[in-house]
Amino acid sequence: MIEVVIDSVRVNLMSPQRLVVLREPNGERYLPIWVGPYEAEAITIALQEVEVSRPLTHDLIRNVLTSFNARILRIEIVSLRDDIFYGNIIVEQNGHEAGIDSRPSDAIALAVRAHVPILVHPDVMSAASIVPEKDLPETAASQPSKERSAAPPPVDESSERLDVYKDFLDKLDLNLDDKPNASPPDPQS
Repeated sequence: MIEVVIDSVRVNLMSPQRLVVLREPNGERYLPIWVGPYEAEAITIALQEVEVSRPLTHDLIRNVLTSFNARILRIEIVSLRDDIFYGNIIVEQNGHEAGIDSRPSDAIALAVRAHVPILVHPDVMSAASIVPEKDLPETAASQPSKERSAAPPPVDESSERLDVYKDFLDKLDLNLDDKPNASPPDPQS
């Protein structure tokens, strides 16, 4: 199993989905996992150590396990089938280990609260992890590549595009105090 840490929790502004990004502490690979908004909030609250007045669901689960003398040892993301991740919460009670089937999002929320390791099966890391592109040298960046995403335009091109707005702003008559019913100038003129 490969140990990972939570790199970030990200928001997709176009949908209610959130993304938990796990990363190898001493490696280059990242593992993005889509989670629901409530699970993302539960993870974020625990990461930020925000005190809540009443226990959230993941706090309740931890409290129930503790009341039965069970200790969370680690969580594991064990497989990926049809783009769905599967996880386990590994607990120990009276010297016996047991795995509890769990969605990875819930398991991660528990791991943050219990301060236990998050482990990923090597097959899952191989299948679903990503490695960010390294900064390319200037000569390589100027050569087109099918594998690279579109890079932002050079500063000169951006500045040329912004000149249109600068010209428009320069033509604005901001002395509207003299003309109480005046409408703004037509940008096409």
